Amino acid sequence: MFKLDDEQKMIIDTVQRIAAKEIAPRAAELDETAGFPHHAIEVFAQNGLLTPLLPNEFGGVQLSFLVFSIVLEEIAKVCASSALVLIAQADGMLPILHGGTEDLKRRYLERLADDSTQLTAIAATEPSAGSDILSMRTKAVRKADKYIINGQKCFITNGSVADFFVLYAYTDPSKGARGISAFVVEKSFPGLVYGKNENKMGMRGSINSELFFEDMEVPAENLVGVEGQGFANLMKTLSMSRLFCASQAVGIADGALNHATKYASERTQFSKPIAALSPIQFMVADMAAGVESARLLTRKAASLFDEGEEKRAGVFAAMAKFTASDTAMRVTTDAVQIMGGYGYMKDYPVERMMRDAKLTQIYTGTNQIMRLVAGRSLLSI
Repeated sequence: MFKLDDEQKMIIDTVQRIAAKEIAPRAAELDETAGFPHHAIEVFAQNGLLTPLLPNEFGGVQLSFLVFSIVLEEIAKVCASSALVLIAQADGMLPILHGGTEDLKRRYLERLADDSTQLTAIAATEPSAGSDILSMRTKAVRKADKYIINGQKCFITNGSVADFFVLYAYTDPSKGARGISAFVVEKSFPGLVYGKNENKMGMRGSINSELFFEDMEVPAENLVGVEGQGFANLMKTLSMSRLFCASQAVGIADGALNHATKYASERTQFSKPIAALSPIQFMVADMAAGVESARLLTRKAASLFDEGEEKRAGVFAAMAKFTASDTAMRVTTDAVQIMGGYGYMKDYPVERMMRDAKLTQIYTGTNQIMRLVAGRSLLSI
């Protein structure tokens, strides 16, 4: 149904080898220490995978959404945190690609090309503005050839390690959604203050940071597009990011299923492998059906983005996101159950996968909001 050409198959084979050899052996340590996956970033950069959606004209490899979706799935099978680094890179690149001037694109997107290890991010969420993004309080005021920005952001993936990021702020709060603008911010800009990095339940190998802006100065030429286009720019980016989250969730679920089936085939109770027990067979069948269903829906969304059908793709991405993440939560929980006491121990990766899966139900829009997005679109509300 979703066929890959020989070059695309070769890319996926390479990613599978990288995941098995370079990423999987470090996943448990990243989780235990809440360390940042510097090694994964180096490996991704060396293989042109750190920002793989970057267009050829800016020095990127320009993978299709379908192939990138599969790449995320393969990495997330062994380490969701490492997959989240790739998602953060895409999230920080896409707003500039969607709305930036040619000069802005050249200045920043070319910094992500070739074997660059530069990191980027997207900064929208605030303590009072999560699902209700219009409640943001960060403001940008134009003064001569600069914007002066005050406010704060929270839970920003890659926040304290990003070399530059896209920030959303009100330039005219009286206009609501049409008063939000986007800016490219360098880590060296005066007035950017870093808060704490969060201590998280899962995906502990990814950094989520508080950012504060205290009369932060941003050159006017770093405005993405024109004033008032920020909300539309953010919604377009989030629509695609939901596909990425769904892909990650499919990978987490499939990884947990693989561990559970292997364990069930090897674990002996009552003089035979527990795989011979009907309750285990029923659980595995339901887990596998869930993974395959979520995978197909996710790849459908990716294909629609590749075909340029962004409106339909956005609906499918929302559906894929809540379907895949709910599946990941259910499958990882069942994997722990199948493995019993061992599944609950950190000696096995399924307890980590269960904690990682929870975040996929929350970020890029909670699953409740995703159902609202999909339902309203399907009903033309």
